[in-house]
Amino acid sequence: MYLEKFSLRGRKALVTGGGRGIGAEIARALAEAGAEIVIVDIDGTAAEESATALRSSGYAAHHRQADLSDASTVEALAEDVTNSVGVIDVLVNNAGIVIVADPLETSAADWKRTMEVNSDAVFYCTKAFGNRMKKKGSGSIVNIGSLAGIVATRPQNPVAYATSKGAVHMMTKSLAVALAPHGVRVNAVAPSYVASAMIDPEKASGEFAEWYRVWMDMTPMGRLGQPEEVASAVLFLASDAASFCTGAILPVDGGYGSI
Repeated sequence: MYLEKFSLRGRKALVTGGGRGIGAEIARALAEAGAEIVIVDIDGTAAEESATALRSSGYAAHHRQADLSDASTVEALAEDVTNSVGVIDVLVNNAGIVIVADPLETSAADWKRTMEVNSDAVFYCTKAFGNRMKKKGSGSIVNIGSLAGIVATRPQNPVAYATSKGAVHMMTKSLAVALAPHGVRVNAVAPSYVASAMIDPEKASGEFAEWYRVWMDMTPMGRLGQPEEVASAVLFLASDAASFCTGAILPVDGGYGSI
Protein backbone atom coordinates (compact mmCIF):
# COMPACT_ATOMS: atom_id res chain seq x y z
CA MET A 1 0.00 0.00 0.00
CA TYR A 2 2.59 2.55 1.03
CA LEU A 3 5.12 1.96 -1.74
CA GLU A 4 2.29 2.21 -4.26
CA LYS A 5 1.77 5.82 -3.19
CA PHE A 6 5.12 6.68 -4.79
CA SER A 7 4.02 5.29 -8.17
CA LEU A 8 3.48 7.68 -11.07
CA ARG A 9 2.11 5.06 -13.46
CA GLY A 10 -0.22 6.57 -16.02
CA ARG A 11 0.97 10.12 -15.36
CA LYS A 12 2.83 12.57 -17.53
CA ALA A 13 5.70 14.60 -16.10
CA LEU A 14 7.58 17.55 -17.56
CA VAL A 15 11.02 18.50 -16.26
CA THR A 16 12.59 21.81 -17.23
CA GLY A 17 16.37 21.94 -17.43
CA GLY A 18 16.25 18.16 -17.76
CA GLY A 19 19.10 17.88 -20.22
CA ARG A 20 21.81 17.26 -17.66
CA GLY A 21 22.76 17.20 -13.98
CA ILE A 22 20.04 17.30 -11.35
CA GLY A 23 17.32 17.78 -13.97
CA ALA A 24 18.30 14.64 -15.86
CA GLU A 25 18.38 12.69 -12.59
CA ILE A 26 14.92 13.98 -11.67
CA ALA A 27 13.60 12.89 -15.06
CA ARG A 28 15.03 9.40 -14.52
CA ALA A 29 13.51 9.13 -11.03
CA LEU A 30 10.06 10.06 -12.30
CA ALA A 31 10.43 7.69 -15.25
CA GLU A 32 11.41 4.83 -12.95
CA ALA A 33 8.26 5.60 -10.94
CA GLY A 34 6.23 5.04 -14.10
CA ALA A 35 5.68 8.52 -15.56
CA GLU A 36 5.87 9.40 -19.23
CA ILE A 37 8.51 12.12 -19.39
CA VAL A 38 8.87 15.36 -21.33
CA ILE A 39 12.32 16.93 -21.02
CA VAL A 40 12.61 20.62 -21.84
CA ASP A 41 15.93 22.42 -22.03
CA ILE A 42 17.33 25.55 -23.66
CA ASP A 43 20.01 23.21 -25.03
CA GLY A 44 18.09 21.10 -27.52
CA THR A 45 20.93 18.62 -27.98
CA ALA A 46 21.15 17.98 -24.24
CA ALA A 47 17.38 17.52 -24.04
CA GLU A 48 17.45 15.01 -26.88
CA GLU A 49 20.36 13.08 -25.37
CA SER A 50 18.64 12.90 -21.98
CA ALA A 51 15.38 11.67 -23.51
CA THR A 52 17.24 9.16 -25.68
CA ALA A 53 19.00 7.78 -22.60
CA LEU A 54 15.63 7.23 -20.93
CA ARG A 55 14.16 5.57 -23.99
CA SER A 56 17.17 3.26 -24.23
CA SER A 57 16.33 2.15 -20.68
CA GLY A 58 12.79 1.33 -21.73
CA TYR A 59 11.01 4.47 -20.56
CA ALA A 60 8.63 6.72 -22.50
CA ALA A 61 10.33 10.07 -23.03
CA HIS A 62 10.03 13.12 -25.28
CA HIS A 63 12.10 16.26 -25.59
CA ARG A 64 11.59 19.89 -26.50
CA GLN A 65 13.95 22.85 -26.88
CA ALA A 66 12.75 26.13 -25.40
CA ASP A 67 13.89 29.33 -23.72
CA LEU A 68 11.44 29.40 -20.84
CA SER A 69 12.17 33.01 -19.92
CA ASP A 70 9.76 34.10 -22.68
CA ALA A 71 6.08 33.90 -21.73
CA SER A 72 4.75 33.39 -25.26
CA THR A 73 7.26 30.59 -25.87
CA VAL A 74 6.09 28.82 -22.71
CA GLU A 75 2.42 29.08 -23.66
CA ALA A 76 3.21 27.69 -27.12
CA LEU A 77 5.17 24.86 -25.48
CA ALA A 78 2.26 24.03 -23.18
CA GLU A 79 -0.15 23.92 -26.11
CA ASP A 80 2.21 21.72 -28.12
CA VAL A 81 2.85 19.29 -25.27
CA THR A 82 -0.84 19.11 -24.34
CA ASN A 83 -1.82 18.32 -27.93
CA SER A 84 0.95 15.78 -28.56
CA VAL A 85 1.46 14.12 -25.16
CA GLY A 86 -1.54 15.10 -23.05
CA VAL A 87 -2.18 17.25 -20.00
CA ILE A 88 0.87 17.27 -17.75
CA ASP A 89 0.24 15.78 -14.30
CA VAL A 90 3.62 16.64 -12.76
CA LEU A 91 5.60 19.80 -13.53
CA VAL A 92 9.14 20.13 -12.19
CA ASN A 93 10.52 23.66 -12.54
CA ASN A 94 14.22 22.83 -12.38
CA ALA A 95 15.87 25.06 -15.00
CA GLY A 96 18.14 27.68 -13.49
CA ILE A 97 21.43 29.53 -13.65
CA VAL A 98 23.87 30.97 -11.14
CA ILE A 99 26.25 33.86 -11.77
CA VAL A 100 28.75 34.36 -8.97
CA ALA A 101 29.86 37.94 -8.40
CA ASP A 102 30.43 40.29 -5.50
CA PRO A 103 26.91 41.48 -4.55
CA LEU A 104 27.54 45.15 -5.27
CA GLU A 105 29.47 44.35 -8.44
CA THR A 106 26.63 42.31 -9.99
CA SER A 107 25.80 43.83 -13.37
CA ALA A 108 22.29 44.87 -14.33
CA ALA A 109 22.40 42.39 -17.21
CA ASP A 110 23.38 39.49 -14.93
CA TRP A 111 20.70 40.45 -12.42
CA LYS A 112 18.03 40.62 -15.13
CA ARG A 113 18.98 37.32 -16.76
CA THR A 114 19.10 35.51 -13.42
CA MET A 115 15.59 36.70 -12.58
CA GLU A 116 14.31 35.81 -16.04
CA VAL A 117 15.55 32.23 -15.87
CA ASN A 118 15.21 31.45 -12.16
CA SER A 119 11.94 33.12 -11.22
CA ASP A 120 10.12 34.49 -14.28
CA ALA A 121 10.32 31.14 -16.08
CA VAL A 122 8.98 29.31 -13.02
CA PHE A 123 5.94 31.59 -13.01
CA TYR A 124 5.38 31.31 -16.76
CA CYS A 125 5.57 27.50 -16.67
CA THR A 126 3.37 27.25 -13.60
CA LYS A 127 0.79 29.55 -15.18
CA ALA A 128 0.72 27.70 -18.50
CA PHE A 129 0.75 24.13 -17.20
CA GLY A 130 -0.97 24.93 -13.90
CA ASN A 131 -4.03 26.33 -15.66
CA ARG A 132 -4.37 23.06 -17.54
CA MET A 133 -3.99 21.09 -14.30
CA LYS A 134 -6.62 23.33 -12.71
CA LYS A 135 -9.11 22.51 -15.46
CA LYS A 136 -8.36 18.81 -15.00
CA GLY A 137 -8.75 19.08 -11.24
CA SER A 138 -5.44 17.52 -10.26
CA GLY A 139 -1.70 17.95 -10.54
CA SER A 140 1.57 18.41 -8.70
CA ILE A 141 4.12 21.15 -9.25
CA VAL A 142 7.58 20.89 -7.72
CA ASN A 143 9.91 23.88 -7.88
CA ILE A 144 13.64 23.62 -7.37
CA GLY A 145 14.54 26.34 -4.93
CA SER A 146 17.79 26.54 -2.99
CA LEU A 147 19.34 26.75 0.43
CA ALA A 148 20.52 30.17 -0.82
CA GLY A 149 16.88 31.26 -0.86
CA ILE A 150 16.64 30.52 2.88
CA VAL A 151 19.98 31.61 4.34
CA ALA A 152 22.82 33.76 3.05
CA THR A 153 25.70 31.63 1.81
CA ARG A 154 29.41 32.18 2.20
CA PRO A 155 32.19 32.68 1.27
CA GLN A 156 30.59 33.33 -2.12
CA ASN A 157 27.38 35.38 -1.99
CA PRO A 158 25.50 35.33 -5.31
CA VAL A 159 22.89 37.95 -4.47
CA ALA A 160 20.93 37.65 -7.73
CA TYR A 161 20.71 33.86 -7.44
CA ALA A 162 19.73 34.00 -3.76
CA THR A 163 17.06 36.61 -4.42
CA SER A 164 15.65 34.64 -7.34
CA LYS A 165 15.39 31.47 -5.26
CA GLY A 166 13.80 33.33 -2.36
CA ALA A 167 11.22 34.49 -4.90
CA VAL A 168 10.65 30.89 -5.97
CA HIS A 169 10.00 29.86 -2.37
CA MET A 170 7.43 32.60 -1.81
CA MET A 171 5.88 31.93 -5.22
CA THR A 172 5.54 28.28 -4.18
CA LYS A 173 3.59 29.21 -1.06
CA SER A 174 1.38 31.76 -2.81
CA LEU A 175 0.49 29.44 -5.68
CA ALA A 176 -0.04 26.52 -3.31
CA VAL A 177 -2.79 28.50 -1.59
CA ALA A 178 -4.31 29.59 -4.91
CA LEU A 179 -4.37 26.12 -6.46
CA ALA A 180 -5.23 23.97 -3.43
CA PRO A 181 -9.02 24.26 -3.97
CA HIS A 182 -8.51 22.92 -7.50
CA GLY A 183 -6.65 19.74 -6.55
CA VAL A 184 -3.21 21.03 -7.55
CA ARG A 185 -0.34 20.88 -5.07
CA VAL A 186 2.70 23.19 -5.26
CA ASN A 187 5.88 22.45 -3.29
CA ALA A 188 9.59 23.13 -3.54
CA VAL A 189 12.86 21.37 -2.81
CA ALA A 190 15.72 23.50 -1.48
CA PRO A 191 19.07 21.78 -2.09
CA SER A 192 22.40 23.00 -0.80
CA TYR A 193 25.65 22.07 -2.54
CA VAL A 194 25.20 19.09 -4.85
CA ALA A 195 27.95 17.16 -6.63
CA SER A 196 28.19 18.03 -10.32
CA ALA A 197 30.69 18.67 -13.07
CA MET A 198 31.07 22.20 -11.64
CA ILE A 199 31.24 21.11 -7.99
CA ASP A 200 33.83 18.33 -7.94
CA PRO A 201 35.94 18.20 -4.75
CA GLU A 202 38.59 16.11 -6.51
CA LYS A 203 39.27 19.06 -8.80
CA ALA A 204 39.09 21.72 -6.10
CA SER A 205 41.92 24.24 -6.24
CA GLY A 206 42.56 27.91 -5.54
CA GLU A 207 39.49 29.94 -4.57
CA PHE A 208 37.15 27.00 -5.11
CA ALA A 209 39.14 24.85 -2.69
CA GLU A 210 38.56 27.47 0.02
CA TRP A 211 34.86 27.66 -0.83
CA TYR A 212 34.58 23.89 -0.58
CA ARG A 213 36.29 23.85 2.83
CA VAL A 214 33.83 26.40 4.19
CA TRP A 215 30.85 24.56 2.70
CA MET A 216 31.87 21.33 4.37
CA ASP A 217 32.50 23.10 7.69
CA MET A 218 28.95 24.48 7.46
CA THR A 219 27.38 21.12 6.59
CA PRO A 220 26.81 18.84 9.62
CA MET A 221 26.80 15.74 7.41
CA GLY A 222 30.18 16.82 6.04
CA ARG A 223 29.65 16.02 2.38
CA LEU A 224 28.04 17.19 -0.84
CA GLY A 225 24.55 16.11 -1.75
CA GLN A 226 24.07 13.78 -4.70
CA PRO A 227 21.72 14.45 -7.64
CA GLU A 228 19.72 11.31 -6.86
CA GLU A 229 19.07 12.61 -3.33
CA VAL A 230 17.43 15.71 -4.76
CA ALA A 231 15.54 13.56 -7.27
CA SER A 232 14.20 11.34 -4.48
CA ALA A 233 12.80 14.38 -2.66
CA VAL A 234 11.16 15.56 -5.88
CA LEU A 235 9.62 12.13 -6.43
CA PHE A 236 8.13 12.21 -2.94
CA LEU A 237 6.55 15.63 -3.45
CA ALA A 238 5.34 14.74 -6.95
CA SER A 239 3.65 11.54 -5.80
CA ASP A 240 0.57 10.69 -3.78
CA ALA A 241 2.88 9.92 -0.86
CA ALA A 242 2.81 13.71 -0.35
CA SER A 243 -0.92 14.08 -0.99
CA PHE A 244 -1.44 16.36 2.05
CA CYS A 245 1.69 18.45 1.40
CA THR A 246 1.38 21.77 -0.34
CA GLY A 247 3.29 25.02 0.12
CA ALA A 248 6.23 23.12 1.63
CA ILE A 249 9.88 24.04 1.12
CA LEU A 250 11.79 20.78 1.71
CA PRO A 251 15.51 21.28 2.50
CA VAL A 252 17.92 18.72 1.06
CA ASP A 253 21.01 20.24 2.61
CA GLY A 254 22.80 17.83 4.94
CA GLY A 255 21.78 20.01 7.88
CA TYR A 256 23.36 23.23 6.55
CA GLY A 257 20.21 25.26 7.18
CA SER A 258 19.97 24.04 10.77
CA ILE A 259 23.13 25.80 11.94
